[in-house]
Amino acid sequence: MVLRHGGVAAARAAGAQPPENVVRIPWALRLRLQRGERGCRRGRGQTAAVRPGKLLLRSRRPELSQPRWQTVGRWDCPQLVSAGWKHRKARGDYFQLEAVQQAAPALLAPEPQAGQGPLFAEMGLQPALLTALRDLSIGRPTAVQRLAIPALRRGRSALCAAETGSGKTLAYLLPLLDRLLARPAGLEPAVEKPEGSGPRSASPRGLVVLPSRELVAQVGAVAAALCRPAGLLVRGLTGGGAAGGLRRQLRAPPPGAAVLLGTPGALRTALRRRFLVLGRLRWLVLDEADALIDDESFAAPLQEVLAHAPLAAGAPAPAGPGEERTQVVVVGATFPAGLSQMLARFVDVDCFVNISTQSLHRLPSHVQQKFVRLKGQDKLLELLQLLKERSASSGAVLIFCNSASTVNWLGYILDDHKIKHLRLQGQMLAAARAGIFASFQKGDVSVLICTDLASRGLDTSSVQLVVNYDFPNTLQDYLHRVGRVGRVGSKMPGVVVSFVTHRWDVDLVRKIETAARKRTGLPGMDASLNEPPPKAA
Repeated sequence: MVLRHGGVAAARAAGAQPPENVVRIPWALRLRLQRGERGCRRGRGQTAAVRPGKLLLRSRRPELSQPRWQTVGRWDCPQLVSAGWKHRKARGDYFQLEAVQQAAPALLAPEPQAGQGPLFAEMGLQPALLTALRDLSIGRPTAVQRLAIPALRRGRSALCAAETGSGKTLAYLLPLLDRLLARPAGLEPAVEKPEGSGPRSASPRGLVVLPSRELVAQVGAVAAALCRPAGLLVRGLTGGGAAGGLRRQLRAPPPGAAVLLGTPGALRTALRRRFLVLGRLRWLVLDEADALIDDESFAAPLQEVLAHAPLAAGAPAPAGPGEERTQVVVVGATFPAGLSQMLARFVDVDCFVNISTQSLHRLPSHVQQKFVRLKGQDKLLELLQLLKERSASSGAVLIFCNSASTVNWLGYILDDHKIKHLRLQGQMLAAARAGIFASFQKGDVSVLICTDLASRGLDTSSVQLVVNYDFPNTLQDYLHRVGRVGRVGSKMPGVVVSFVTHRWDVDLVRKIETAARKRTGLPGMDASLNEPPPKAA
């Protein structure tokens, strides 16, 4: 079809019959089309100037950038920067998700609701806990804390899901410790210990199960600070040595710890050897639930720990006849498939309440995220360039690799370039791992090369740059890694740089880019929260 301005009038003036396929285009529309063509021709050879902070997504090709005001519908198929990244000619391309707000979503105050006041003092917490919060200079609860504290203080078992770095540790510790203080141990009836347990067997009233010794140390330090004004004792239990080491950890003075934190393997060994009994357990927390359940090395020990706890129907209640059963709280930024089925073997999951924040499973809007398409052999040069351009005062750096061997190899390369760093990966001996992350947190060394061992739960408020040297294997892993920056308590939002090298990496990047353009959550991550849990057998 021929498009021509004034074609019909010209044909009639010449006395000819105008052709049927000639369509008149208004001059204003034609002028707009001509201007657009000239703009496209200019844009092919140079980058258009864009005012900083006005884009949602910035591309090397400006025609693929997306401004903040532009809305992509749920059923629309946006044009992606990463659409052609599986082709070798795409190497060197990149795009960047801009930070569109300054504060973390967890700090944005929602509309006040009954029982969810803006201050901890308005939530009915024990005075000793309020004193501890003042000593820690914590004054205002985050979004997940406003939701979780009232529900957990009522004794409800819960699935508590919130974005990384949003304050989930305090969200469950404060109400659960409040319940222990409201009913001191001396007021509870005596519980008969299981046959074979010794008189010095530890018998905690609260138990937190965590996937790593680093998390046990970190959460244990927070719990100890909260319990100190109230006089409650907190104990940590980690493995990696002989069974005698577990006995010494549990029986270290002073005796009678009210709260125990441990890894699944260490807890199972202590239960088997009768160093530990759970008959007095008032509450049980599974923190970083996806790591505990997805990891095969944790699944079997965790199920054995749950079998020892007084959770199932018919078991004697730890608080006496007529009282509520052991309260179970499952915490995480992502929940694995099959979580409800596993829990249903031990508890009535129909009684669980779902607690989740609005930012759950969404990309952090206050963190700048850059994706660079590279050849595998170019990743090292890009990393060295990033590290050399970084100033001494620009905060700490986390470099994520997918395997322990890559962590070690990359460490040797940084040694050759005189870049001081630490390494952390799961194949290290317990003695070698001890103190590595604590040294990084204190700022003794500002660069840490690690596996996903450091992506779950650890407080990294000093980190301002995360480099995904190896792109994560799942969207869940990406969310956990990007959550190492821009946390509650961080001075700066931080930046994440991801190297994209493999074709399967591109598949994940496309899902991330699509979710960013549509401003939706990442796909395939919320089934276990929305699906009704099966009934216990």
